[in-house]
Amino acid sequence: MRPKHVPQRTCIACRTTGEKQGLLRVVRTPDGVAVFDSSGKTNGRGAYVCASEVCILAARKARKLERGLKCDVAAEVYDALLAKAKPTTPTPEP
Repeated sequence: MRPKHVPQRTCIACRTTGEKQGLLRVVRTPDGVAVFDSSGKTNGRGAYVCASEVCILAARKARKLERGLKCDVAAEVYDALLAKAKPTTPTPEP
């Protein structure tokens, strides 16, 4: 038997490839508004970011989602992404 096809997507911040279900999706709707897509099936232009705080903050700082979607991304979208992100463990300082 052939193994089941697993869709691959690229994180817009760190450019690593991973399974679609492991990434978070932001969509520019036909109205031109960027929204967080928790289902992964919303109609519109999509961009993916890793489910880590580091990638989300890097994408926010460099405005990568804005460039990828060609529209403004509201702070509420970044807040929703950070709420779904896996917490990163801080590195201990010496």
